[in-house]
Amino acid sequence: MTNEELLITVVRLLGALFVLKWAIVGSIIAIAVDFSDLFVMNLVDLGGVRNYQALDKWLDLSYMVTFLYVAMKWNSRLARLSLGLFTFRICGLLLFEITGNRWILLAFPNFFEFYFVIAAIVWKKERLQFNSKLIKGFMLMLFLLKMSQEFVLHGGRWLDNYRATEVVINLWQIATKSLMP
Repeated sequence: MTNEELLITVVRLLGALFVLKWAIVGSIIAIAVDFSDLFVMNLVDLGGVRNYQALDKWLDLSYMVTFLYVAMKWNSRLARLSLGLFTFRICGLLLFEITGNRWILLAFPNFFEFYFVIAAIVWKKERLQFNSKLIKGFMLMLFLLKMSQEFVLHGGRWLDNYRATEVVINLWQIATKSLMP
């Protein structure tokens, strides 16, 4: 393991722990930390990352397992759906590892992470009467966003030739240019 892979691993493992204390904020931190490795790889040179896709998918398990651990303490409906979505993604991860085909990741999107954030909010506010149509609509919207993200990353591979820092700089330039008269 290179020093860069070790640094990314430590950061990702630590980032997954916040959910054990704060389900909502911790899950958002864990998802943000999931993206941090893209910037770490661009900003430091400690030996590189030999197989980013494999490392990333295995490190995803750190926050997914903590999400599942927390979810198993909730009411049975939320827990069952959490377990189902977790299992679905694990099946996809195993198939990806066997085949190396990134399209597998598109067929088995990590919808569990977005579901967990919504479920944590629902669990926290359980006394409120949530409109099931509203929740289903929100879940559909998140599903479509997640599928779009998975396609950009794994189907179209549109970002494979870019560095994360370049993407942020280019988006900033586009945003500030469009704001100018």
